[in-house]
Amino acid sequence: MFGPVDGEPTQDPAFGLEAVWIEPSQREHAQALGYTVVDSATVLATHLSQMLTNNAERLLGHEEAQNLIDMLGKKVPRLVEGLIPDQIPLSVLVKVLQNLLSEAIPIRDIRTIVQTMAEYTGKSQDPDILTAAVRIALRRLIVQEINGSAPELPVITLVPELEQMLHKTMQASGGESTGIEPGLAERLQSSLAEATQQQELQGEPAVLLTSGVLRATLAKFVKNTIPTLRVLSYQEVPDEKQIRIVNAVGNN
Repeated sequence: MFGPVDGEPTQDPAFGLEAVWIEPSQREHAQALGYTVVDSATVLATHLSQMLTNNAERLLGHEEAQNLIDMLGKKVPRLVEGLIPDQIPLSVLVKVLQNLLSEAIPIRDIRTIVQTMAEYTGKSQDPDILTAAVRIALRRLIVQEINGSAPELPVITLVPELEQMLHKTMQASGGESTGIEPGLAERLQSSLAEATQQQELQGEPAVLLTSGVLRATLAKFVKNTIPTLRVLSYQEVPDEKQIRIVNAVGNN
């Protein structure tokens, strides 16, 4: 953008970016200066859509999950029959779906979700373990949501020494991100926020790529402070997608 524009300074309600309310007569002038100009109706619609996305997990409960299973049962009855609640409690399915929605992953492919859970139910009933398995099964959808059909996926990584340190720290604390030493947690959060901002300024998605062991914990760690940073495990990147490392975050 080149030069200021007259108006009322504000903040974009959906993404928290700096913005300016202007009169309609200033639209062309603002566009000429390089501003992205949207009308109030679009701002409202975008804000509402973002609110629904951010709170989708709270809007899905047992009744909604049962409706999804009923619809799936009409298409593939053999998959659903005797599965829920006999092998998989409905509450476990609800938690898995909420886990996916909490990270903005669509659950429209309910068939793959249920089929993956059916394959793993004999090994574990833990919603977090089942969620990790489902995420791998949905990896193409997840990555497509992030950067479409682009052949390369730009990613932020952790330097090996830091990743190993976090492995040990989380093992000692039972896998909780709160077990990270406060000073290290603050530096890590600051470095990830800076790396995320750099990616967004270049018009690219911000993706942190890490091990499967750390993925869920780091996703919770950045969820509220760096909401636009997506956290993926190495197993969640499709084979045909090339990885391009754009930043390696250290512990300094």
